[in-house]
Amino acid sequence: MILKDCRPATFIKRYKRFLVDVQKSDGTVLTVHCPNTGSMRGCLSPGNRVMISRAANPKRKYPYGLEMIEVDGSWVGINTMRTNHLVREALEAGVVAELGRVDEIRAEVKVSAGSRLDFLVVKDCQNIYLEVKNCTLVEEGVAMFPDAVTSRGARHLEELVELVARGHRAMIFFCVQRRDGRYFAPADHIDRHYGDTLRRVAAQGVEVVAYTARVTPAEIVVRTPLSVTL
Repeated sequence: MILKDCRPATFIKRYKRFLVDVQKSDGTVLTVHCPNTGSMRGCLSPGNRVMISRAANPKRKYPYGLEMIEVDGSWVGINTMRTNHLVREALEAGVVAELGRVDEIRAEVKVSAGSRLDFLVVKDCQNIYLEVKNCTLVEEGVAMFPDAVTSRGARHLEELVELVARGHRAMIFFCVQRRDGRYFAPADHIDRHYGDTLRRVAAQGVEVVAYTARVTPAEIVVRTPLSVTL
């Protein structure tokens, strides 16, 4: 994914969940939209460099949005609105080795009365359901999810295992938007229920995969598989 018109700034603080104050190089302080519902644990140190971009919608209350933040010399992509697009590009390019080249990709697929999953991939006449999660948390070299308690995330896992029981392939795809994780593991110290659920559905046939993205101010590309430790 090519990024256009990213501009540097310095992180000051986050508040009201979706707002961040940053300082431009000329000293101007801006309030920008934060497109990430997670805690962004480990990313929000005052003084960290960030990249912001201007929204396409000129009527938006906050014209700029936060795209990435630099942590320990590594850019971390925090804009979860881009995650599915990144994974779709990887699917279309055949980067995801567990799937290879696919025949069709459908987005936002309804699987129950009140829920949708991110993708339905068709390969050799087989339906493969994917749910995508954005991962920004790395601690002691381990990429982890979630960074906050997520009952919704656990429900998605239950939907995936139900699809497996009905004879389909189902996959949870962790998109790690940073390059300093050696492997992926569930963040049990943050949400033990999610970790236990992930282990259970994996044992029942849900495929668990993780890939890192190369994040720069000019481009974000999903590239490299990470080993998964449950």
